[in-house]
Amino acid sequence: MLTPTSVKKGLVVLAALVATGLAHAGEVTVSAAASLTNAFKDVAQRYEAQHPGSRVLLNFGSSGAVLQQMAKGAPVDVFASADQETMDMAEAQGLVVRGERHDFARNALVLVVPSDSRQSLGRLDDLMQPAVQRVAIGNPASVPVGRYAKHALEAAKLWSDVSSKAVSTQNVRQSLDYVARGEVDAGFVYATDAAVMKDKVRVAFEVPLDVAIAYPIARTVGSANAEEAQRFVAFVLSPTGQAILGKYGFQRP
Repeated sequence: MLTPTSVKKGLVVLAALVATGLAHAGEVTVSAAASLTNAFKDVAQRYEAQHPGSRVLLNFGSSGAVLQQMAKGAPVDVFASADQETMDMAEAQGLVVRGERHDFARNALVLVVPSDSRQSLGRLDDLMQPAVQRVAIGNPASVPVGRYAKHALEAAKLWSDVSSKAVSTQNVRQSLDYVARGEVDAGFVYATDAAVMKDKVRVAFEVPLDVAIAYPIARTVGSANAEEAQRFVAFVLSPTGQAILGKYGFQRP
């Protein structure tokens, strides 16, 4: 027999379960390339403002490191990579939903030096100057910006020589930090990253590439909240999302 007390307790429990369910329903975990840090923080804030009750949890790292986290079971709803190769691997491993992959931004590769540097670097060959002793390059095995840098250097037949001067980094922001602190003579980063610290680093030149730096985004197969994940991806692709990315220097796909 139900008593007023038991009914009251039941309603309290039910309310708690409903509240928990609603909170879960509005939560989306986004794992993204480190170069998207500033832009995606802004995107997430605007998304939450336009969708009351929603919450965006952000996780940043090199695209390869994020992929490894997902492969090991990390709870992720949306994956945004800085290159096609990493997203290809995510698809091959069955981690993202096929047919829901979209390119949402483009970037440029640049060589940066400390803002107070007296180095005169105008092209890749200049990295061979004796005065250039340390060059920050993302680990090509897991860091897209490192793969782009290696590709450019190989095309210029300079990889074997410049790699001997390389200071390997775990993501593009680490390369940027090394240059900003003057711990290296130069470093390969994206144009958008250089803009984040334009008071501490100076762009020496844009690195020529015969491949586009295109960023793909996709919902994960293991998403605990597919509807919210799809809505977030749609927001990134929307005029509002694209305008935010443009504010941080990203180009339209």
